[in-house]
Amino acid sequence: MLEGNLLQILQESRYTTVLSGFGMLLESGYPSLRDGEKSYDIEQKYGYSMEEMFSSSFYSTRKVQFFEFYRKELLSHLDKPPGKGFLAMAELERRGLFQSIITRRIFGLPGKAGCKNVIELHGNVYDNFCPHCGRKYPMEYIRDSVRVPLCESCKTPVRPRVCLFGEMVDNAVITRAAEEIQKAEVLLVLGTTLSSHLCSQLIDYYEGDKLILVNEEPHHADRFADIVIHERVDEMLERLQRELGE
Repeated sequence: MLEGNLLQILQESRYTTVLSGFGMLLESGYPSLRDGEKSYDIEQKYGYSMEEMFSSSFYSTRKVQFFEFYRKELLSHLDKPPGKGFLAMAELERRGLFQSIITRRIFGLPGKAGCKNVIELHGNVYDNFCPHCGRKYPMEYIRDSVRVPLCESCKTPVRPRVCLFGEMVDNAVITRAAEEIQKAEVLLVLGTTLSSHLCSQLIDYYEGDKLILVNEEPHHADRFADIVIHERVDEMLERLQRELGE
């Protein structure tokens, strides 16, 4: 499919919702902590898998180890800026081609790139709070802490407002995301497969006939999309941006 046709579809769409997947994170230079060599290195380093450490039970019972992992393996990557795909996505939103963006990623890259209407299903690392008194803390308070970060008011361990393994996504957030998908004339899935957790959780809410998938690698679930483009997301979005013009 030519990008010119895609641009026309997006320009004619009254409402386009974007599902931003893990591939866009990789294109921005963030590592995949759950796959391949990095996953092996984490298990060798800490004695636990990423799934075990980034879980609600691990946070509850092994806070010192949780925050050691959290600081070194997640917060250490925040110096990486949003990649060109996120920057193009923000510009296309500003130009009226995208109305909302939904993601499960917790690094806040769409917002840092300038996107406005973003639903972060799993929260983000910049939002931290005291579960006891509700006091809020910036990411830097966690990053610069030693051992377990404690609330300055009541000495309760501070909690990142992110969804850990074993926890349910907030119903209000799911409801808002479902409503955005139901409103969509075009559903644009970027950097993931239709069998991913992001899509399987939400795709059934889409009632239209313009489900467009952009992902570099082919997948057996591609057949469920109305249009499939096998390409890097950042390259495709930048080309759309150029075709849209100044």
